[in-house]
Amino acid sequence: MDTNVILQYLPYLFFAGATVMGSALALASLLLIWVIWQIKKIDLPPNADFKTALLSTPLVVVILLDLLDVGLNFMSAPVGWTILTYLGLHPLRGVAVVEGFLPGTEALPTMTVAWIGVRLFKNRLP
Repeated sequence: MDTNVILQYLPYLFFAGATVMGSALALASLLLIWVIWQIKKIDLPPNADFKTALLSTPLVVVILLDLLDVGLNFMSAPVGWTILTYLGLHPLRGVAVVEGFLPGTEALPTMTVAWIGVRLFKNRLP
């Protein structure tokens, strides 16, 4: 493929990526306001693990984390850490930070998939 053709479409690709990121960030901001207003804090046992935390977490929180990852890319790690600390979901912080820093995972809803997986296989997981 000719490089001139690629360069010709580069502004459109940039605009499409910026639109997706901006839309995700706008939706994440609205969800964040709703989460803070509705959920406040989640009471977990002091020795809760990742599975217990995900089972106690509403779906909207993990969707919020995935949207932040799309909208902010690697900058979602400190924002996600702060949100999870505020909500009392300390066991999820490490996974959210690692997922936020891994390149290429922003398009994958990893926290949402983990949330669904824990609910589907909760009797089989330790």
